[in-house]
This record gives sequence, C-alpha cells and structure tokens, in this order.
Amino acid sequence: MTTIQATTSSVSSSSSSSSSGNDIASQISKLTQQISTLTKQLKSVAQGTGTTEEKQTQTEQLQAQIALLQAQLSQLQSKQAEEAQKKSEDK
Repeated sequence: MTTIQATTSSVSSSSSSSSSGNDIASQISKLTQQISTLTKQLKSVAQGTGTTEEKQTQTEQLQAQIALLQAQLSQLQSKQAEEAQKKSEDK
C-alpha cells in the first residue's frame, strides 16, 4: 500500500489592495501546483499496487482534496476578477 501525503493550505485574503493582486496571483499559482501534484498522485494510485479497496479509498481522498483546492481556486479567481474590474473602473 502506498501512503498519500498532500498538504492543503488555507487561502488567506489580503486587505491591502496595492499588493493583493500579486498575492492573489501567487496563491492561484500555488493552488494550481498543488492540484497538479494531487492529480499526478491520483494517476499513480490507479497504476500502483494495492487492493481495489485501498485504491478506492486513496482515490476518494485525493479527489476530495482536489475538489477543495478547486473551490479555493475558484474563489481566488473571482476575487482577482473583481479587483481587476475595480481597477479598470477607477481609471
């Protein structure tokens, strides 16, 4: 049985509008990398050894983590779009 290790970071919002654009972009980048890593682990589980039950459990855990990260990513992308719109309205 292989052990799956993945970390999910909570996304903190920044109230500083001057640096929050870059902060959001870096958070989006980190989340995207985490999703990519988990997706690779998901493929590895499917190709790895272990019982069907073990693979199913690991697959479900990875899918749940990916879904959580995708939700966080979606929130950040929405926030990024809002800030871009505010910037264009301020001009």
